[in-house]
Amino acid sequence: MEKVLEKNDETLSFEEREVLEILKKTGAILHGHFLLTSGIHSDGYIQCARILQYPNHACKVMELIAEKVKHLDMDIVVGPALGGIIAAYELGRQLDKKAMFAERKEGKMQLRRGFVIKPGEKVLITEDVVTAGTSTGEVKELVEQRGAIVIGVACIVDRRSPEYSLNIPMYSALKMNINTYPPEKCPLCQLGEPLENPGSRFI
Repeated sequence: MEKVLEKNDETLSFEEREVLEILKKTGAILHGHFLLTSGIHSDGYIQCARILQYPNHACKVMELIAEKVKHLDMDIVVGPALGGIIAAYELGRQLDKKAMFAERKEGKMQLRRGFVIKPGEKVLITEDVVTAGTSTGEVKELVEQRGAIVIGVACIVDRRSPEYSLNIPMYSALKMNINTYPPEKCPLCQLGEPLENPGSRFI
C-alpha cells in the first residue's frame, strides 16, 4: 500500500496533503490483513479514531470538509456509530447544524436516545471512512424511511473502489486508493495471513 500512497502524493492538493500528513503522524494508516464492515478484505485500514482523539486534528480535518459542504441546504448531520459520531458532531458544530448519530441494535441501524428526523428535513450523512458504503446505505435507508432527504455524504477518507458507487454526492477531505478483495479471492488469506477486525459493526 505504500507505493499507492506515494503515487497519490504526486496528485494531491495542498489541503489533501495536510490530511495525509495528519493520518501518517497519528498512525491512522494501518497495514496488514483486515476484515472491513462490508465483509470484504483489505491490505490497509484507516483508523480515523487515531485522528479524532486529538481535538485540534479533528477540528482541522473537519474544517476542510465544512468548506466543501457549507453551501448545501441542510438541516441535520447524521453519522453512523461508532466511526461517524465524532465526525458528525464536529462537522455539525462548525456548520452550526443539529448533529446526531444512528446505531445498530440487534443488527439493524436505528435512531435512539430521543433523536428525531422529520419528513422533509435535509440530511448530510457524515462518516469517518467510506469503503463500500455499507453503513452509509443503512443510514440513507433509515433517513428516507422517515420521509427526509439525503443530500450527500461527507467523510474524512473516501477509499471506495470504482465498483462502489453510492449515487449520492460525496464530499471528502481525502481520496485514497487501497486494495480490497472478495474473501474468496483474497491473496492474504491464501498466504495464511491472520485476519484482523478493527471495526465496530457489532458494537
